Amino acid sequence: MEPENLDLTPQSSAPAPTEFAAPMAPAETAAPATTPEEAFAPRTDFARLTAQTEAIRAEIGKIIVGQTDLLELLLTAVLADGHVLLEGVPGVAKTLMAKLLARTLAVPFSRIQFTPDLMPSDVLGTSVFRQNKADFEFRPGPIFASVVLIDEINRAPAKTQSALFEVMEERTVTQDGTTYTMQEPFLVLATQNPVEQEGTYRLPEAQLDRFLFKLHVGYPTLAEEVQILTGHHGGQGSINLEAVQPILSAADLAQLRQQVRLQRVEANILEYIAKLVGQTRAHKALYLGASPRASLALLNGAKALAALRGRDFVTPEDVQFLAPSVLRHRIMLTPEREMEGGTPDEVVKQIIQSVEVPR
Repeated sequence: MEPENLDLTPQSSAPAPTEFAAPMAPAETAAPATTPEEAFAPRTDFARLTAQTEAIRAEIGKIIVGQTDLLELLLTAVLADGHVLLEGVPGVAKTLMAKLLARTLAVPFSRIQFTPDLMPSDVLGTSVFRQNKADFEFRPGPIFASVVLIDEINRAPAKTQSALFEVMEERTVTQDGTTYTMQEPFLVLATQNPVEQEGTYRLPEAQLDRFLFKLHVGYPTLAEEVQILTGHHGGQGSINLEAVQPILSAADLAQLRQQVRLQRVEANILEYIAKLVGQTRAHKALYLGASPRASLALLNGAKALAALRGRDFVTPEDVQFLAPSVLRHRIMLTPEREMEGGTPDEVVKQIIQSVEVPR
């Protein structure tokens, strides 16, 4: 089903004072006293942002049990205008979480199931010859939507993966010499199974680098799984996706993202981000470090997370909380470290501990 309202249009000095006229100094007025509460109060009103994101949490909570940190990171990515890669074993509700998040946004949605025989034209679209007009007409593919769920993205080969490079980074699609601009917002939510499983391909580094976050979806706790079973039994096994209502329109999301972009970031925080990312390029356990795109992702994500938590400034704790999600898919371990059983998250943790925290 094609998304509605799809835009496929290709792309003097002041006079000197006299020596006789001395200006009179204005009368001094006492500055109003500032209470401690006012001194630390946020200069930006996040009441609307908080109310709408809490409403999204409540809607998704009707279906999903637990996963509070995962949902916070997903909302952070939405506010930061970044794509998300969800990784986990089959059956931990990766696809369901992505579908529910998409339902809370009142924007066009599409889903693409990646398979080994999928072709780039199945994703981007193709040109069809119109005999009555003796010319070709471009028929947009499922990528032309505001929220695109790509299920099991690592089951398609590199040829199909390359179809996503331009659209994920530049928000455009070029077909037959014509460039089409994606409508805003544009968000890719992709799921993948661990690469150790049968029938999966390792994603190219260039493809991974286009995701703002790579998030691990783990198993539920014992209490959460009991709650899942209880709800499943009481509802006789049905999952009513219609119970989740849209909260944000495209205009609402654009306003919230503008508010996030105006967040205050001190110079020492910017230097801290640069040092963390720079350490990935010098760490002895890493074969490939993170690029400046990782620094930008860490900055934009930290600004969104701070807003989500009701602050108009970024703290080192925001950067540290997001560093594993931003860096784990942008670094490569040396073969020796891989053979020892090391993980990217362990290296990121070591880097965080080694870099001095600004105060």
